[in-house]
Amino acid sequence: MKHQMSRGEFLRLGSLSLAGALVSDIAFANDFFSNSSGAKEDTLLMKKLILNNDAKVKSLLDKAPIDSAIRTNSFRSIAGSISVMAASISNSASEYYKSRLVADKMDQSIDVLLKKQYPDGTLDAGGNMQSPPDTSFILEYMCPAATVLNLEKQKDFEALRAKLKKFILNAGEAMITGGVHTPNHRWVICAALANINSLYPDSRYIQRINEWLAEGIDINEDGDYSERSGVYSAVIDKALITMARLLHKPELLEIVSKNLTACYYHTETNGDLVTVNSKRQDQFMNLTVIKFYQQYRYMAVHTNNPVFAQMVNLIENLPAFTAEVLSDSLVFFMENEELRKPISVEGKTANDFEKFFAVSNLARIRRGKTSVTLFGGNDKPIMVVSGRSSNPNFLMYRKGDAILKYMRLSSSFFRLGYFSSDGIVKEGNKYILKETKEGDYYQPLAKEFLKADGDYKLSESPDDRFWNKMDFDSRTKSNVKKQVTVIEIIENNGTLDLDFKVDGPPNVEVTIEMCFKEGSSIAGAEMDEKNNYFLKSEMGSLSAGTDAIQFGPGKCEHLNVENLDSEEYTYHQGSLRTSGEYVYITGFTPFHHKMTIS
Repeated sequence: MKHQMSRGEFLRLGSLSLAGALVSDIAFANDFFSNSSGAKEDTLLMKKLILNNDAKVKSLLDKAPIDSAIRTNSFRSIAGSISVMAASISNSASEYYKSRLVADKMDQSIDVLLKKQYPDGTLDAGGNMQSPPDTSFILEYMCPAATVLNLEKQKDFEALRAKLKKFILNAGEAMITGGVHTPNHRWVICAALANINSLYPDSRYIQRINEWLAEGIDINEDGDYSERSGVYSAVIDKALITMARLLHKPELLEIVSKNLTACYYHTETNGDLVTVNSKRQDQFMNLTVIKFYQQYRYMAVHTNNPVFAQMVNLIENLPAFTAEVLSDSLVFFMENEELRKPISVEGKTANDFEKFFAVSNLARIRRGKTSVTLFGGNDKPIMVVSGRSSNPNFLMYRKGDAILKYMRLSSSFFRLGYFSSDGIVKEGNKYILKETKEGDYYQPLAKEFLKADGDYKLSESPDDRFWNKMDFDSRTKSNVKKQVTVIEIIENNGTLDLDFKVDGPPNVEVTIEMCFKEGSSIAGAEMDEKNNYFLKSEMGSLSAGTDAIQFGPGKCEHLNVENLDSEEYTYHQGSLRTSGEYVYITGFTPFHHKMTIS
């Protein structure tokens, strides 16, 4: 039967922006918004969620999304669509309330997951075969779907509830016994078990949760979880909130509050998230704070913290809020009354701070439109691998739309690559970054290590540059060369004074690399045939819109800005170079240069 478009659906499909989602009839959603406790609810937000969720349902009905998801094992997208459809058919204010058409589509999707679910309760995902943690991410959607379907126990949906229960209980067995890969997986599995237990209580779920919790939550004094990742901090905060409210563990919210406070200091005024200190894949990604919306909203309501309220307001005004939050979050608001409540505290905090995260060796400074990030907390030795911090960006600077994406320093010293500070020392308003690099040569093997066939152990050189069948561990190092780099940065009301010193063997090329946001206008520097700019003497400037950054003076003693990454990257023909407008300052050791950024 063809679905007839009503006036409500016409309004919804034509008005999906935050502003356009408003409709005149305030009583539109009153049936659902009333609750037994009599608590007030954010009626306007709920109306937007319902309208956009219904639009998402329409898109699901208009296409066949399942085939491609099956081929790629993208079961999370199927689970997400199930939760979206469950929200609409269970919500009396939805255009699709009790829709048989939507229920049938949902039924087909659940069948796919049941068919792909292994006897042990797991699913495959992203190359992880029969994965308990990836299955727990699926349950993040499936359990709320079951919860909202249970709000109204219509006979029409008994078959759907039974299938959801079968999938969830099967997966529950994997959650009880399954292992993990990463720190955040522990808490996602615990949240999944808490959700399952709220639907179908079983003491085994609680026992397994307690086994994981006995390890302790991995948060440090800075408020960072061990992975220091924006992506996974959002995941952990959501998991801890779930456990706190379903298992009556309010102490977990103290941890969430600590991390969300740290996240506030990691957030730019346009919602961009500082990720340079992450130990996971997002250390080289551009992220926004939008994934923290539910977490900030829940805690703003729960604690009346004005910082959290401000973050909610910031996220609600981001361009992607409709697409990334309103379109598929209704189910979580339906299952969690706290999210539906209005925020009673005004979100206003001073836009001026200096925050030093000593454990992570990260400094964040904001002076009105100016924002500064300093970083010196890489894991040594540097390895580009998930779980280790290796981003060489030691300084980032913003003034409104004018953005210095990052500053790096490299030298030709044994081709060991970019400067990576051994921490940060803070002295008043001065930050000191320092690194010592060492390059070695190797002596003949002692007699006891000699082999007649010359077939020695394949091993890595002590300076981490290469591998050879040289049995380096049995050799004596000689002709050792050291290079010491010190960068001192003084901040004064948003202006930075930088002092670079690179000492060691003479005649080593030194390169200061500045990458400005792509599309910016550069003045005061000369461009070469590869579109690189060289600041040769005086001041340079970057302009974007009505904002500008001044930097300099410059120095240009060589033009070799290739292969700055390291010998390892050169061998693999890889690069850490990103998109952007590049400006270089160059010289030779002994290198000493002072400059200002403002």
